[in-house]
Amino acid sequence: MPFTIVRQDITKMKVDAIVNAANTELQIGGGVCGAIFRAAGAQELQAACDQLAPIKTGEAVITPGFALPAKFVIHAAGPVYSRYSAEQSEQLLRSAYLNSLQLAVANQCESIAFPLISSGIYGYPKAEALQVATAAIRGFLADHDLDVYLAVVDQAIIVVSEKLLEAVDGYLDTNYAEKSFEAIKSKLPDGDGLIFTEALYDCYGPVAAPSRPGIDDLVGNLDESFSYMLLKLIDAKGMTDVEVYKRANLDRKLFSKIRTGKGYMPSKRTAIALAIALELTIDETNDLLKRAGYALSRSQKFDVIIEYFIINGKYNIFEINEVLFKYDQPLLGG
Repeated sequence: MPFTIVRQDITKMKVDAIVNAANTELQIGGGVCGAIFRAAGAQELQAACDQLAPIKTGEAVITPGFALPAKFVIHAAGPVYSRYSAEQSEQLLRSAYLNSLQLAVANQCESIAFPLISSGIYGYPKAEALQVATAAIRGFLADHDLDVYLAVVDQAIIVVSEKLLEAVDGYLDTNYAEKSFEAIKSKLPDGDGLIFTEALYDCYGPVAAPSRPGIDDLVGNLDESFSYMLLKLIDAKGMTDVEVYKRANLDRKLFSKIRTGKGYMPSKRTAIALAIALELTIDETNDLLKRAGYALSRSQKFDVIIEYFIINGKYNIFEINEVLFKYDQPLLGG
């Protein structure tokens, strides 16, 4: 059920279904639409589309994937932004996503990849198109298990608030070892005989936040395994398994493996995603990570970004992933 933003050519994705940002006549077009037709085999795909055309804006239909790695192509007609009011455009775009997702489930698909529908020649502002897409997908995933990908061309499509980016960048300036070391070294006078090395910075760099009670004050015993501790934390937080793996943006099968596998160790990103889902403090997060053999490090940009969100009590994993994507870092969950 994870939702992941990827920089990838949608025509090369090995998923059960890819979505074509189609026109209502289901004719080959430009951009992503043209690329999908050519990769599938334009003649065969057009013949299949002709049997289903026309469709209305907001609707979706499904055809075989032909020469594509994907089994199916779902053709979703998004709105031309200038033809409708902002409210109508949003409703129609949301319908295009939801109808596509429902078709995928009806055809026993376990994975689906979308482009950012209507954000090209149809003129839908990219930032707003992304908001509609993520809201529709996340709402659907609350009740369904499906791997959903949003395939984008570059990072510029992801628009994070300037206030949040400034806050994260400021935190990186202070706490990310590489940036902080360079910033401090640049302020030292030349030729004063001072020796300032990264080793010294590690000793005298930013002081960690005051220690708070860790996981053990909540659930006990340092020697328990990651899986056992995870279950105790879920109970202690009064949460359900479904709530946790969905909030962690994890696949149900992976969560089940972690939950039932004795001695099973998740990846670091998966362990962090679970800490985020459980809304653990930074000390609790570090305690949980240690049980899987990991730690947060000030020498890793990814880790410092995660630390920023946890220390500031921001636990929306999709917002965190948007920031990680902006900084070209691996995403949580999935």
